[in-house]
Amino acid sequence: MRFMLIVKATPDSEAGKMPKTELLAAMGKYNEELVNAGVLLAGEGLHPSSRGARVHFSGSKRTVIDGPFSETKELIAGFWLIQVKSLDEAIEWVKRCPNPMESDSDIEIRQVFEAEDFGAEFTPELREQEARIASKIAAPV
Repeated sequence: MRFMLIVKATPDSEAGKMPKTELLAAMGKYNEELVNAGVLLAGEGLHPSSRGARVHFSGSKRTVIDGPFSETKELIAGFWLIQVKSLDEAIEWVKRCPNPMESDSDIEIRQVFEAEDFGAEFTPELREQEARIASKIAAPV
């Protein structure tokens, strides 16, 4: 099972405040633990929303909304993508994580959909297309 561990933004992360050396070192150690356990698929920090944009969809219309966005508690400051056996195992990994912010913070854990989750709606043709895309992503550039 794949899980996305979503680091929620804080006022400091949205202000662009960079982490201290001690936190960077602790995160590096944690990331090494994830890699050594064979569970880390990806993980990155994100720039504040002031350097981003949203695209709003309404029917066929697209509207671009430039950041920053006001609701900090709804924003993401970073993520990990891990592959583990269960939600309980994902929770245990998150509990071992250093606090990603210098204040109170949250990490949300969300399971990633797998092909089998979509049932019959995910036709053999769509599965084949998904496999082609995955092989292109995995191919070295």
